[in-house]
Amino acid sequence: MLAIRDIHKRFGHTVAVDGLTLEVRAGEVFGLLGPNGAGKSTTIAITTGLLAPDSGTVDLFGLGSPTNPAVRMHLGLAPQEITLYDQLTARENLVFLARLSRVAAPRHRADELLELVELDARANDRVATFSGGMKRRLNLAAALVHDPKLVLLDEPTAGVDPQSRNRILDLVRQLAAAGKTIVYTTHYMEEAAKMCDRVGIVDHGRMLDAGTVSELIARHGGKSSVTIEREGTEHRVRTDDPVAEVARHFASGGVTAVRVERPDLETVFLALTGRSLRE
Repeated sequence: MLAIRDIHKRFGHTVAVDGLTLEVRAGEVFGLLGPNGAGKSTTIAITTGLLAPDSGTVDLFGLGSPTNPAVRMHLGLAPQEITLYDQLTARENLVFLARLSRVAAPRHRADELLELVELDARANDRVATFSGGMKRRLNLAAALVHDPKLVLLDEPTAGVDPQSRNRILDLVRQLAAAGKTIVYTTHYMEEAAKMCDRVGIVDHGRMLDAGTVSELIARHGGKSSVTIEREGTEHRVRTDDPVAEVARHFASGGVTAVRVERPDLETVFLALTGRSLRE
């Protein structure tokens, strides 16, 4: 569905993307993770045709570049910034976008999507009156008005309450179950681990590694940590086989508590990108 080959992009002396290569398969949810300034948003902008790479190629659906309107029409984008008209109602926003995309029966399509994102009861209210979570859900609906094959979701749950986050994640699952291909950027590691079939970790404009979460943990997660407590004292050991380690301590007796910490996607992320702060 998406093939990015060796793309480079500079802004003056700043290298935003540095030879990034990426493939996204049909029907998968692909997580694109990286620290601030890693090149994720620039990659998304190049994928949509909003930016041209300095070199390298982007191919969508085997049809060619996103700069071709006939190719781009199969692509949907929910950007990190809310791209809605505050003074229009929720329905008016979607009808307007549906007409721009030449969707048949734009009002019917708008009402379908408002029901999907559970905003049908607020269809005639101005977006300016919506909470952050409501705007995020409507932003997602706006990306779907033309029923795209590939949907790019750039931090779709940023800054929303837990209820809205859960609803957005449910919507992503629904889209995936319906056969949509999704590229999903987020800073929430637990979201990526739950939602994504594969994950790619980007830093300094390069793809550091990609694979399933279990594959990435096996390659970069390191050992598990087992903490054994006996009579108020703790003993901690790192091991490749925490089950065997726990069994060994229980066999020797006197164990009052056990804590096992296995490596996870956050462990992998920090191992590949480092622990220094990014601004």
